[in-house]
Amino acid sequence: MGVLDTIGRSLSDGFGMFWETLWALVLGFALSGAVQAFVSRAQMQHAMGDHRPRTVAKASLFGAASSSCSYAASALAKTLFARGADFTAAQAFMFASTNLVLELGIVLWLLIGWQFAAAEFVGGAIMIALLTLVLPQSVGPAEQDEVRRRLNGDDGKADEQADGHEQHADPDPDAAGAAPWRTRIRSWAGWSDAAGYTISDLTMLRKEIVIGFVVAGFADAAVPISFWRSLFLTGHGFWSVAENVVLGPFLAIISFVCSIGNVPLAAALWSGGITFGGVIAFVFADLITLPLLLIYRKYYGTRLTLKLLAVFWATMSLAGLAVEYLFKAAGIAPAPSGDHGMVGSNAFGWNYTTVLDAIALVAFAGLYWLYRHRDRFGGGAGYAKDPVCGMQVQTEHAPATATHNGHKVYFCSDHCQHRFHADPDRFAGSGGQAGHLGHEHSGAGDGEALDPVCSMTVDPAHAAGSAEYDGVTYFFCGTGCRDAFIAEPQRYMHGAATR
Repeated sequence: MGVLDTIGRSLSDGFGMFWETLWALVLGFALSGAVQAFVSRAQMQHAMGDHRPRTVAKASLFGAASSSCSYAASALAKTLFARGADFTAAQAFMFASTNLVLELGIVLWLLIGWQFAAAEFVGGAIMIALLTLVLPQSVGPAEQDEVRRRLNGDDGKADEQADGHEQHADPDPDAAGAAPWRTRIRSWAGWSDAAGYTISDLTMLRKEIVIGFVVAGFADAAVPISFWRSLFLTGHGFWSVAENVVLGPFLAIISFVCSIGNVPLAAALWSGGITFGGVIAFVFADLITLPLLLIYRKYYGTRLTLKLLAVFWATMSLAGLAVEYLFKAAGIAPAPSGDHGMVGSNAFGWNYTTVLDAIALVAFAGLYWLYRHRDRFGGGAGYAKDPVCGMQVQTEHAPATATHNGHKVYFCSDHCQHRFHADPDRFAGSGGQAGHLGHEHSGAGDGEALDPVCSMTVDPAHAAGSAEYDGVTYFFCGTGCRDAFIAEPQRYMHGAATR
């Protein structure tokens, strides 16, 4: 019974943490979806040509606005660099994309206190500043050029990959031919696309979130406090803090939990005795988990990956150390937690958390309904869903693609593309039919037409819309594609199929 009781308490603690942060997760992902739907990514690439302070600041703001999981952030940083962005600016973008994000700050605040949310942004700025100073000294222009040539050489050109499939930059809501963001933000189509990003991001991170809360529940309730105290050096002043900020990233490397999923585990570590700065260093280190290090090795090679690991680890630890003493000097550092085994245990009951969670569930249901009915509002044109992780990507700028059974499949990153290649039928279905959001047809059969905007196969008899240009009739999957075609028809002539 002791084992079953421990398992029960662990799962209860994990669910308690989830319940305490549910409304914040919905709010954060909803805001993130809106930003992704309406903020132009083309501006990001053009604004990241060097690593001057002003440029790095812009890159960090763009990264915070893009708010993505660690895998997608690393893929986008690689793509931006390959297309001409400065290497340091691209890495700063990646740091901000996973650490300087609203949903992470809210969840930190709710689980372990506002000081941790504040430290996320203060420490994140310090970490990026340190990165800007150290990385250019560690990775010189010649090495950067060599890696960029290899990336583009492997592609055959900047827009291809080694296996011959296209590779593009990240989604750009303001791409040529699309409606301006000021128009989209006032339309149902734009908000249905924002809902698509919200649902897709939650789908993409569902495993990390679930694993994070479950592991955190067991770490808090099942692991005895004596174990944590044996790991974390205590009672030695500066040396205790220094050991903890170095150990924090190591625990992140071996935990395999990245993105927002590592916050519940951070709460468990805090209750186990790690210092304030150690928690912050651990949270920042979601970009050096072992799976991501293997991805960096594929992108940049072993030598540069080892340099990145050393620089990232050092800047994350130093940022944690700086936050520890800055907050102590300001008199706002949190007191060590004495609540081991109690994180998330007081979340249930009729309180403000329950009310906010109920509102969040209703709002989420509305977002899901908007997502499911996006075609009705003219949304979804030019988008696809990564069949591996569920992330929404814009087909014109997907970071990676593949062709399976005559269908073009789009991915958020090379990581998802490689998983798809390893077992395509698992993700595409027995017939490779990934659906409207998973692929586009590479050709139209008899009696069918291709939407010239998104290239989806359309039955002319049931097309959502049609338009004539130069004496020819074109058919569309949705009103969003039709409106884009009418705005700039010549842009889509290469992919037009008519009747």
